[in-house]
Amino acid sequence: MISRYLLSAALLLPLASAPQLAAAQVPLATPAPADTTHKYQNPAGVSSPVKKSFFKSKGFRASIVPAVLIGYGISTINGNGFYSSYDAKSDIRHTFGDYTNHIDDFLQWAPYLEIPVVLLAGVESRSDRINLGLVIVKSELIMLSSVYVVKTLTRIERPDGSNTLSFPSGHTAQAFLAASIVHTEFRDKSQWYGIGAYTLATSVAAFRMINNKHWESDVVAGAGFGILSAHVAYLTHRNRWGHKPTGRGIGDTSFMPMWTPAGGTGLCFTWRPK
Repeated sequence: MISRYLLSAALLLPLASAPQLAAAQVPLATPAPADTTHKYQNPAGVSSPVKKSFFKSKGFRASIVPAVLIGYGISTINGNGFYSSYDAKSDIRHTFGDYTNHIDDFLQWAPYLEIPVVLLAGVESRSDRINLGLVIVKSELIMLSSVYVVKTLTRIERPDGSNTLSFPSGHTAQAFLAASIVHTEFRDKSQWYGIGAYTLATSVAAFRMINNKHWESDVVAGAGFGILSAHVAYLTHRNRWGHKPTGRGIGDTSFMPMWTPAGGTGLCFTWRPK
């Protein structure tokens, strides 16, 4: 009997120890060493943004139209180009004769008049009042300085021979600068605001040639200088002053009839800005 139990124990002992031996023989997987060479380059694990190509950058898109206008204007100076400044003057004088006016002196500011009218109508601009004013001031400084420098360096005589500050047209640059600002501020509301402003600016360019004050090259390049000045002002502005508008319009406005003891009557306009 005892020998039978000893035989059974001898047979079961190898079976009980077999799994432990098998487990001891299987090697454990060694963890891969941590990559510490780049751990500080992107700690949040956010993928790097894809860099835009030059042709899709804001700078290229802002400069392509002004560059084409300025380049075409330069190419038509004097008798150069497919339709030169001399050709344009000949056709204009043939059509309008000696007709002249001074409407362009006032019309160059007309696109700016759209801004208060549209704001009073309750249409919100892209920029708040403070930043819009700063962009206008910056644009004017860029345009006036660049146009003055180019006029002084080129010294091209005007068609009427009055002086040698013809290229580019300052009136046209002023009008297209204002039109570009109007277009930028209200294009999200309606494209018609910009169309109206650019129509006024184009009229200024036409009257400068009709009045024999500028060549074709002057007004085309002047349009480019005006648009470029506005684009540069927006690209370099950071909106660090004031706040974005929170409501429609420029504030609460009201009109009230007014009477004074002296017998005078009038109309009182009240504006409470937001």
